[in-house]
Amino acid sequence: MRRAFFVWLIPAAFLLPLWLLVGWGVFNAGGWAFLWVLLIAIPSVFIGQLVLTLLVRARGTVRAERAVSWWDVLGFSVWHLLTISLGFFNQAWWAPAMVVTVIVGLALFWLELWQLWREARPSALLLRTTQGLGYIPAPAEGPAPEAAQSERDVIVITERPPAG
Repeated sequence: MRRAFFVWLIPAAFLLPLWLLVGWGVFNAGGWAFLWVLLIAIPSVFIGQLVLTLLVRARGTVRAERAVSWWDVLGFSVWHLLTISLGFFNQAWWAPAMVVTVIVGLALFWLELWQLWREARPSALLLRTTQGLGYIPAPAEGPAPEAAQSERDVIVITERPPAG
């Protein structure tokens, strides 16, 4: 399922705005809704989906596994279902659904930034070797204990002037 979402993210940038246009035509939403769809909804859903997709694909784990995280699956599922519901143009619940869709879209943006930031922190070093990949754990954060520093041997080398 996580891999299916990985593949779905790019086509969603084209299909979700297209659904809003088709939904306007099928459900006879009216002239003002057509202006809203053309000038606001289609560009914002298209650009928003592309930005979110780029944030997801910027993470190393997503590129390596070619699968999104479960948080991504949850966030994109909710946002896409709400976006699809907007295409039905039912006057009784359309405005609250749009507000919730915008809030979920913004929350999904911050979720993606949080995941990208969390993965960007140095936690291990990756080396490419002839036998494959090797991981070297990053040093533990924090200062070294004083006792360990004082127990180290100190070797002092002094130079003698050349005999002359």
